[in-house]
Amino acid sequence: MFLENTGHKNESYGWIEVITGSMFSGKTEELIRRLKRAKFANLNVEIFKPEVDNRYGTDKVISHDANEIISTAVPAAANISLLADNCDVVGIDEAQFFDDEIVRVCNDLANRGIRVIVAGLDMDFKGNPFGPMPNLMATAEYVTKVHAICTRTGQLAHHSFRKGENDSLVMLGETEEYEPLSRAAFHKIMVREKVRKMNVTSETVTPKKSKNA
Repeated sequence: MFLENTGHKNESYGWIEVITGSMFSGKTEELIRRLKRAKFANLNVEIFKPEVDNRYGTDKVISHDANEIISTAVPAAANISLLADNCDVVGIDEAQFFDDEIVRVCNDLANRGIRVIVAGLDMDFKGNPFGPMPNLMATAEYVTKVHAICTRTGQLAHHSFRKGENDSLVMLGETEEYEPLSRAAFHKIMVREKVRKMNVTSETVTPKKSKNA
């Protein structure tokens, strides 16, 4: 589907490809595969990621399968536009951690004739759309949704379940902190957790004494 050389030398516009899904679904692996193919085609490629993602250092994008490619960490999406001059292809990993400006940046790059390949989580650990990803998918020409395997049912997983009690939206982690779950497994856990919190709340409520007591 994706051609490193389009053959249309007079075409001045690029396009946006989004690779999305849950954790452990192979998003970064697919991003690296496409970028390396572009390099083999002798295209000028630059890869960016948010500074907050420092799990493997600041100069590499590394997949869970230990596949890697040199990258540049940036503090904000606007920096990508400044560093992407003379590029044929721009790769962006962990796009969900960028501010909403990433949508404008990707479209500006595509309008400048650059092929933009973006990878990121589609949902956060609560199952809600994550950051700018919905808008990126809406404006992209191509969207590829990849899936992990649910550790509890063996079915396709598209939820990233957080095992701990940390309620922060941004929390980096691996298999110790996150678990890929199917819709059924995720829903059962969410219902069970809701019931648990209701029970804890009811136990902490002290009944009022009657005035006649």
